Amino acid sequence: MAELYFQVNVPTRHAVQPERCGLHIFTGCAETESDALRIAREACDAAVAAQKAGFAIPRRRPDGWGARGVRSGWVFDWAAATVAVWEHDRSFWEASPLLPLDAPRSR
Repeated sequence: MAELYFQVNVPTRHAVQPERCGLHIFTGCAETESDALRIAREACDAAVAAQKAGFAIPRRRPDGWGARGVRSGWVFDWAAATVAVWEHDRSFWEASPLLPLDAPRSR
């Protein structure tokens, strides 16, 4: 089965001030929705463990998944997470004003 690009949305809330809430978004390749959810959680757990141990949050894993924006004091509601195939238009990246004009473009 070909890998697809997924978006995993995980609701978050502040542990001390539960009225503060948000959404943490993970993206990456996986074969299925359940794989995407599992991989996103693994990346998040690794980031939280590193943070608690006083280490820098790991960069992206070799498979592209990561959790760079994890903040201490926030709780992830994995039971309420949603997973969807990420529908994106690759032409955005090819003509993006965010890329320098001399940046290589994918085709």
